[in-house]
Amino acid sequence: MSQDIHSLARRLGLFDATMIVMGGIIGAGIFTNPYVVAQQVHTPLLILGAWAVGGLIALAGAFIYAELSSQSSESGGQYVYLRDALHPLVAFGYGWSLLFVIQTGGMAAVALIFANHVFELVGVSVTDFRAAVLASAALGLLTIINCIGVRAGSLTQNIFMVLKLIAIGALVAFGLMVSGPAQNTTVTASAGSSVTIAQSLIAFGAALIPAQFAYGGWQTACFVAGEVREPRRNLPRGLLFGVLGVIVVYLSVNYVCVHALGAEGLAQTKTPASAVMRMALGERGGRFLAAGIAISTIGFLSQSMLTAPRVYFAMADDGLFFKQLAWLNRARVPAIAIALQGLLAIVIVMVASRFEQILNYVVSVDVVFFGLTAVCVFVFRRRNRGKARGDFFHIPGHPFTTLFFIAACCVITFSVVYKEPMNTAISLGIMMLGLPAYFAWEWLRKRREG
Repeated sequence: MSQDIHSLARRLGLFDATMIVMGGIIGAGIFTNPYVVAQQVHTPLLILGAWAVGGLIALAGAFIYAELSSQSSESGGQYVYLRDALHPLVAFGYGWSLLFVIQTGGMAAVALIFANHVFELVGVSVTDFRAAVLASAALGLLTIINCIGVRAGSLTQNIFMVLKLIAIGALVAFGLMVSGPAQNTTVTASAGSSVTIAQSLIAFGAALIPAQFAYGGWQTACFVAGEVREPRRNLPRGLLFGVLGVIVVYLSVNYVCVHALGAEGLAQTKTPASAVMRMALGERGGRFLAAGIAISTIGFLSQSMLTAPRVYFAMADDGLFFKQLAWLNRARVPAIAIALQGLLAIVIVMVASRFEQILNYVVSVDVVFFGLTAVCVFVFRRRNRGKARGDFFHIPGHPFTTLFFIAACCVITFSVVYKEPMNTAISLGIMMLGLPAYFAWEWLRKRREG
């Protein structure tokens, strides 16, 4: 596999790198997460500020992963960095958490976005139970399709991307024509003035949770670094242009949502993008956007199902995970790994059932490993001290950029723990169960070798 990836290494230019970064970030979260952010901070300025800060965090993270990926072409990405820089135990904890929390939880959250917009499209009232049932059905169907080996081709994925861009463009253009409830925004802002600084900071940190989830995807840069022509020049530019482009898109969408719905109205609307289009064009507008979001969500979800098994392959190669998870069927698809992912995602949907719960469940663990991966930069730089810089990409503004990213991860983690202690305890508890699991697999591996 690594040789195939390497053979494609120098075929991607600056435009390709930029599109890969943007395509990896823009999913369906931007159409839904604005209301989750608005539930935490209650003024337009803070809502837009949360998305701006989330973009800066994503940009810093993209630079970090660009440097790490420029030093390794081995499959496994984040797992490999943690294994080589820190310890196999930390890497195993990441892979374990990816399977039981991060990847499956992310799939569950995206499936719920799909379900909410399908109900919006057909005009049926949404309940948590109905959304969970439809999301589970979608996950089950997509899992079966991917196990059979039917994958969306590049043309299909391009269509999904175009639909998302059309939906975003239409939302911004028509949303600006809507006259928003200006008086509600003023009342909310004045009401928030009595909140203490500490409470405001905690609330702002909590608002970064859904924003961080929507910005997720810049880390996929580690999979394309070896495929970019002149990586030291094109990859950082692609990351910069791609993330900045997404920041502009996300701020535009949120500005339109706040403008049309007001801060209070945004916080109370689970499908804010569709609501804005309905205000602008009536029911047809709302259904148009809901259809575009539902279709693009399915495409994004189907594509994401096959990324995490790379980590499971790497773990299996190290003798630290079930060998069956690396098994390929006749269609050359890791069917068991995909089926296990799908099953766990369905369990999370049915148990949590609410989009906000799953967000906290996923992000609380995800940011922990983001921060640990950033620490890998310091480890690798110390090891390579005195050596030629070579063709490696170097983070602009390091160590301040890297420390900013680590500090942001700490703030988000604290905010999740403070706001949702139960969900955080569950996800962190599952992560900690990886400790005895690692020692058990390590003992079995040594026993087989001995």
